[in-house]
Amino acid sequence: MHNDGSKHVKGQRGKCLCAAVEFEVSGQLPNLYQCYCSLCQKQTGGSNNTATLVDEVRFNWLKGEEFINTYQKRTGFSSHYCKSCGCPVPNSLGETGKYWIPAGLFEGSVTSKVVLHLHIDSCASWQAMPTQGHQFGTMPDFATIIDLLEP
Repeated sequence: MHNDGSKHVKGQRGKCLCAAVEFEVSGQLPNLYQCYCSLCQKQTGGSNNTATLVDEVRFNWLKGEEFINTYQKRTGFSSHYCKSCGCPVPNSLGETGKYWIPAGLFEGSVTSKVVLHLHIDSCASWQAMPTQGHQFGTMPDFATIIDLLEP
């Protein structure tokens, strides 16, 4: 939780399935991306993971950090989830200064659009290929992702 005494502009709130974990992002949300890699398929049980990245100074935990568990593979891939309901939850992306946030956790209307598709070479056989947005067969560099997510 950011407890630096600064005030932040109210923004978009989100929570896990059981509402044990809640957070808020101040200001306008960046656009969204979908990742079709095999890890995201396993993590979601679906064909892709829809998420966004926000500056850590705009992210604030409202409650429930004690409910978060982490699973990490030897490769470095990690999955943070609510230990009560199993829902994926936001997590800090190391030294990038960004938080990864699953888009499905946001409450209410979200005006952000899916503008980026990652790892489409790994797309599940049942998934229709996206027809809009930037598409990458694998993972582009981080700066490219950030630039494309900015509204």
